[in-house]
Amino acid sequence: MAPTLSGTGSDRSAPSGAARPDAGSDSTPSGARGTARPAPTHPRSPNPSQPYVLEGANVVLPTGTVKNARLTIDGTKITESAPENAHTIDVRGHWLVPGFIDLHNHGGGGASFTSGTVDDVLTGIRTHRLHGTTTLVASTVTDDMDGLAHRAGLLSELAEQGDIAGIHFEGPFISPCRKGAHSEELLRDPDPAEVRKLIDAARGRAAMVTLATELPGGLDSVRLLAEHGVIAAIGHTDATYEQTVQAIDAGATVATHLFNAMPPLGHREPGPIAALLEDERITVELINDGTHLHPAALQLAFRHAGAERVAFITDAMDAAGFGDGLYTLGPLAVEVVDGVARLVEGGSIAGSTLTQDRAFKRAVTVDRLPVEDAVAALSANPAKLLGLYDRVGSLEPGKDADLVLLDADFELQGVLRRGEWVVDPQLG
Repeated sequence: MAPTLSGTGSDRSAPSGAARPDAGSDSTPSGARGTARPAPTHPRSPNPSQPYVLEGANVVLPTGTVKNARLTIDGTKITESAPENAHTIDVRGHWLVPGFIDLHNHGGGGASFTSGTVDDVLTGIRTHRLHGTTTLVASTVTDDMDGLAHRAGLLSELAEQGDIAGIHFEGPFISPCRKGAHSEELLRDPDPAEVRKLIDAARGRAAMVTLATELPGGLDSVRLLAEHGVIAAIGHTDATYEQTVQAIDAGATVATHLFNAMPPLGHREPGPIAALLEDERITVELINDGTHLHPAALQLAFRHAGAERVAFITDAMDAAGFGDGLYTLGPLAVEVVDGVARLVEGGSIAGSTLTQDRAFKRAVTVDRLPVEDAVAALSANPAKLLGLYDRVGSLEPGKDADLVLLDADFELQGVLRRGEWVVDPQLG
């Protein structure tokens, strides 16, 4: 059922304009291990115990955009109708979209999910919430097995508390030929026993594992992951087209940052890209920062996979929402210049400094995607992939009150997570 909506009808549009990336800023990490709870915010917004109505915005629903619509919030949920005591907030001229979901994120705000303390991880989570990401999967990087198991234990506590939606293991089961910003000395073949060790260490909170499925043990590991309800993602791979098809048939369902860290598309050797784009069972991750992908590559993915099979990710590292400088990603030194992160040694791109509000704005103003397609890639599709679409990913009654308020130029103005303003729009 739809929320309380009234307006001038539905519209699918790709508005004009020019995106200007703005990474924003946030406080530095504390550096001390502490309680695994984020600091509360105190916005100047309606009493959370009083229902309220956001009125007059363009509201993006699964069925399309409704103009001049009304959305009712009661406590932590979106509701179908507004009670008599509901407070009305005028948001005319704005857009209301579901909270963004990030499947692949290594940190932000100067803090790392891959090596930081609990307080550091919470700083990174809060940084991305300030940019509209209300649901986030924390990603690791290649490490030795004991280090990854320890990291899984720390992150699983945060998942159990609801701070993150799960853990994504990116490495060590990847190809040395396509290692990107991963330490080659720590890479290993995907032995199912070791894959199982990471699943167990995550205590039921493993969401996804990226593998080079052509390596010894790769297909058996994919089957193991599928049996345990963990997403098997094909990435950092040197697989052929035929090997990729085998991995999909074994149960792989995601392409880790499609085009990046895999062989290019060829007319005689199409490689993994063709297999991943053509198969309806695969969701393709895309990093829409203007650095990782040429706009034509993004358009190619949308045309061949369709908007229902694309998930925008950040692949963010510590510098996201923080700024240029020297950082580390796992054991490797990274330098960020003009918002682009590269390894100090070798110059490979080392994640991104992207935030999802910038990915959204770029999608609709530079790539000229329909707003509804951008919402699918940032909210609905990742929610469905994670099995969370009953709670998040769209603005529908009964779902969590997770939403992003954008102005007419698609600049972020407000972020609501579970009924609490993380970024207060300061509206009447």
